[in-house]
Amino acid sequence: MRRKDKEITDANTLKSILKLTKHVTIAICKNNQPYLATLSHGYDETRNCIYFHCAKEGKKIDYIKSNNIAWGQAMLDYGYSEGKCDHQFATVQFKGKVTLLDDLDEKRQALQCMIRQLEKNPEQMIEKTTRTDAEKLKGTVFGRIDIEYMSGKKSEKLRIQS
Repeated sequence: MRRKDKEITDANTLKSILKLTKHVTIAICKNNQPYLATLSHGYDETRNCIYFHCAKEGKKIDYIKSNNIAWGQAMLDYGYSEGKCDHQFATVQFKGKVTLLDDLDEKRQALQCMIRQLEKNPEQMIEKTTRTDAEKLKGTVFGRIDIEYMSGKKSEKLRIQS
């Protein structure tokens, strides 16, 4: 990294950024053609993975089935500092393998992980979705990105709090 003063070296800070963001953008590739997809997600710190859900058909699924390697980025954007010619931000870049989930228990776990990250009152929504029947859950496509590599960068004076 050229700007060492902006590099995030603390693994807990990288994980905090993944927990604080509401979406990630992933880059996937098929037949030498790149594709970007922005996903709402849930970060599971224990497994060091990102869960997401998507449609059963479409470009994203076609690309993932062709090549399951993804590069991604999560960003906390605190905006441009007017009059200072500076931008306040924190990013995590990651690489991982995407697995489309079949196991009903892991799909339920993925859904709960996403709800905890995205909802203001997650337990209420989890209670509601726990009653979701198995057929509905079977019909929903969930993916898991097992993170193999992470790096990060942030504005020099920015403090990340989880």
